[in-house]
Amino acid sequence: MSQPVKIAIAGANGRMGQAVAKALEGRADAIVTARFERPGVDGAGLVSRDEALATTDAVIDFTLPEASVLLAEAAAAKGGPALVIGSTGFSDEQLARIDEASKTIAIVRSGNYSLGVNMLMGLVRQAAAALPAQDWDIEVFEAHHKRKIDAPSGTALMLGEAAAEGRGVGLGQVADRARDGVTGPRKEGAIGFSVVRGGGIIGEHSVIFAGESESLTLSHSAIDRGLFARGAIAAAVWVKGKPPGLYDMQDVLGFSK
Repeated sequence: MSQPVKIAIAGANGRMGQAVAKALEGRADAIVTARFERPGVDGAGLVSRDEALATTDAVIDFTLPEASVLLAEAAAAKGGPALVIGSTGFSDEQLARIDEASKTIAIVRSGNYSLGVNMLMGLVRQAAAALPAQDWDIEVFEAHHKRKIDAPSGTALMLGEAAAEGRGVGLGQVADRARDGVTGPRKEGAIGFSVVRGGGIIGEHSVIFAGESESLTLSHSAIDRGLFARGAIAAAVWVKGKPPGLYDMQDVLGFSK
């Protein structure tokens, strides 16, 4: 039997860090070997970031964009370990820095580690390709808890990108991310985003294809935050030993062509 994958948890005291630790309990294929937080945060069982990088096969990171970028750059400077990044809300400059780090180490980055959401992406891409823009408007709806700091969510943007890809356009060309006041009629081909923040909502995502006489809604509901943790662990097990590069959950699940 192969040795279990040694996993470090970044942001170990956070909601997702705790969910990852819980999901790893009792597993034979992966174990927690280090837990760390941002500099200056102390706690039982926590180690420094550098110590964690030196003792693990992969780091699972659900923190904040700049912390994830600095982690990627530190891991790349050391030649490892691999990273699984679930943070969202990156700027283009931050994404470029992660891309640069992936030339040296293997990085899985995804806005959502759910199997269901990744299946939904494929369905959205197919529907967008089949339903012409002049007859069908696309709206991406998402709802999350009141503590989430970025909007639209990373998953909503992934779904928007899947829809845009299905129509053969770039999301930046057609995204409509804000509406207020007298906005005028909807632009043909626009992919809109609607956002709700409140309470303890774990994650709700729907993609609505609205025609003049009918509508089609494809949706996903997260019931347990542990599903994201389990997906990230699957990514960590998968990425161990992979060559440098930037991967996503579609690669982990074998959906990529």
